[in-house]
Amino acid sequence: MARDLAYHTRMDRFIAHIDMDAFFASVEQLDHPEWRGRPLAVGDGPRSVISAANYAIRKFGVRSAMPVSQARKLCPQGLFVPVRMWRYKEISRRVMAVLQRFSPLVEQASVDEAYLDVTGLERLFGPPEELAQAIRAEVRRETGLTCSVGIAPVRFLAKIASDYHKPDGQTILRQHEVRAFLDQLPVQKVPGVGGRTLEILSGLGVRTAGDVLRHPAEFWRVRLGERGLWLHALAQGKDDRPVTPFTPPKSSSAENTFTRDTRDPAVLRRWLLLQSERVGADLRAQGVRGRTVTLKATFADFRKVTRSRTLDTPIQDTQGIFETALALLLELNPRQDLRLIGVGVSQFGERPRQHSLLEGAAPERPKAALDKALDAVRGRFGKGAIVRGDLLDFDKETGEGGG
Repeated sequence: MARDLAYHTRMDRFIAHIDMDAFFASVEQLDHPEWRGRPLAVGDGPRSVISAANYAIRKFGVRSAMPVSQARKLCPQGLFVPVRMWRYKEISRRVMAVLQRFSPLVEQASVDEAYLDVTGLERLFGPPEELAQAIRAEVRRETGLTCSVGIAPVRFLAKIASDYHKPDGQTILRQHEVRAFLDQLPVQKVPGVGGRTLEILSGLGVRTAGDVLRHPAEFWRVRLGERGLWLHALAQGKDDRPVTPFTPPKSSSAENTFTRDTRDPAVLRRWLLLQSERVGADLRAQGVRGRTVTLKATFADFRKVTRSRTLDTPIQDTQGIFETALALLLELNPRQDLRLIGVGVSQFGERPRQHSLLEGAAPERPKAALDKALDAVRGRFGKGAIVRGDLLDFDKETGEGGG
């Protein structure tokens, strides 16, 4: 009895935050070993922004969300490569599968980060330091990439901790260390403290999270509203938000911003086919079908329009998505040049039916057979291993943006 009581006393709550290191850029260098060690940023169109920057190019001042044109001036010798979101999602799924081996409570926060509730896992994986090491080693073994891990009693501190020893590092924060940690934590690192809030806090002499506690919660409510109460709670190390396990996405989409505006039907058609391939492959990887296909378009004057069509039967095949999207484009009949086009599928519901042994395998439709063959080849040899004839000589002359 005494031993059980002692165990439960020391079983503190622990939340882990896993953050992949310079994820997009690291994937590009994984796929292109000859690029390793070189300054590299993901984002290459003159009207695009940087989606990710590796640590080598950050030394030149290049950062995410910076215009590519500015980044090229800061680092003329840098490599600037297109966004390949399909590839990042592919690796992300592998990372999340690894994390599921450590805890059933995994919440994917974005394509390159996740939270785990690791409370009580000491008996399986040892103390938090050993757990963090095991997670990092397993992610590297499965993907060839590094990640950084933060473990703390609450979510927001775990996220902050994961950033402390990047790249390929770990930071463990125990309950008895929280107060000292917050007393010296720069207040701008607290979630929700943006530019305007930081101005107000600076005017009140607040430099660290600990400084917030010089005033009661009501003081902050009057000045910042509900955000003030939230800030006061975080400054005390309080964050009751649980780790919510993964919920399936409700849609899948791909879009591209062109280097040059266009309304050339042949160019737009090819982009729709390429995007339909991406979306179809994603749906098949998830094992879902969607009923609603949506076309998204942005004109040269930045006017945005969407057109949708809901089908009688849910689909996941590339050709079905493409034909529906193309019909929507013909209905739109753009009279002005476009700067962006995209395709999405939503309203998931039906999963492909599994047939019993007594029924025998259902005959495979030609479209489904083609998709299955393409998915298999690309899954083994990469997306560029096989290309549809309609896209064979498509050099993406209008430029490839995100998607």
